[in-house]
Amino acid sequence: MLKLLLGAAVGYVLGARAGHERYEQLVRAYQRVTDHPAVQGAAGVVRARVDEAVNGRRHADASSNGRGH
Repeated sequence: MLKLLLGAAVGYVLGARAGHERYEQLVRAYQRVTDHPAVQGAAGVVRARVDEAVNGRRHADASSNGRGH
């Protein structure tokens, strides 16, 4: 029973370490991707289109609310 508990403890520690290292790898990769100029440019385009769509929708809603009342 002691060997089983010791094995479980060692497995947990090694797994936790590997898990944390993998998490750090993923964070670094995410940061590299999001900091890339091409991704920044694409994100700006998407933000602009979303803003246009939202503002266009607000304008249409405001116009239709004023007509019926």
